[in-house]
Amino acid sequence: MEAPAKPATTPEAGYLRTRQAAEHLADAFPPLLIAADRIANAIVHGMHGRRRSGPGEDFWQYRPYSPGDAAQRIDWRKSARTERVLIRETEWEATNTLWMWASTAPGMAYCSHLSDTTKQDRAVILTLALGILAVRAGERVTAIGSGHLPDHTSRAVSQMAQYYDHHSSADDNDLPGEINLPRFSNCLLIGDFLSPLDEITERLSALAANGTTGHLVQVLDPAEESFPFEGRTEFHEFTGSAKLTLGKAETLRDGYQQKLTEHREGLKHLLRRLGWSYMLHHTDQSAQNCLMSLYGLIARDERMHRTGRG
Repeated sequence: MEAPAKPATTPEAGYLRTRQAAEHLADAFPPLLIAADRIANAIVHGMHGRRRSGPGEDFWQYRPYSPGDAAQRIDWRKSARTERVLIRETEWEATNTLWMWASTAPGMAYCSHLSDTTKQDRAVILTLALGILAVRAGERVTAIGSGHLPDHTSRAVSQMAQYYDHHSSADDNDLPGEINLPRFSNCLLIGDFLSPLDEITERLSALAANGTTGHLVQVLDPAEESFPFEGRTEFHEFTGSAKLTLGKAETLRDGYQQKLTEHREGLKHLLRRLGWSYMLHHTDQSAQNCLMSLYGLIARDERMHRTGRG
């Protein structure tokens, strides 16, 4: 493939620019009700909540506002009477945690002439946008591998943005790291998933072992799909110095596309077996449309869990 385009990053941009792009994307949607295994958790804990702060329906206590709290949680009437900004806290009712991951593998830095963004930038923006929607809905989010505990305030999204800002494509994160997720968590994975299928099978099967609900988005550059190269073309390895020069690159197109189709079908078969969803997204397509589709998938799971058909 062509050498990856170097992202035009300045010290002033950083994670704030990425988060602003994600917020702009998220603003087009109503608050997202992230799919949660509330029925299973309600059986264990009951709907009276646990005597601790967190998203829920029953009032528990007031506390002073602190940075990172969502503005919609402020009780303006009570605050006006006390001349202090107060947060209305509710009891925690076994809310769902959305564990999120965006690939930072070297190949994710690829950007062809058919697109205006790298695969990694698109994966991170989609991850943060859905994280923003989840926090607005009162759900807890965190990035797999970041070391941060799940949180339901905007601080969680800031931590995710900082984490991905410091984990560039130089980090060989081709697949999510080994982690034992709590039972009945939600998991969103976004990457190109071009690793050998047996490696993907091993890692995703481990993630799904505890009843984790999974959503996987395969992000590809349009050139990786259509293989538009013709004539003399030089391909460079992302992780090394190897290169391949072809006199007629178009002669590889049919065989390449067949291999890609076989790999994708194997990935889909694996996800069907795990009960996870699959989505294909190309970087020349609208990020907003992709987020809308994710919204539909998660909302569907929410309905299925509520009716006991999950």
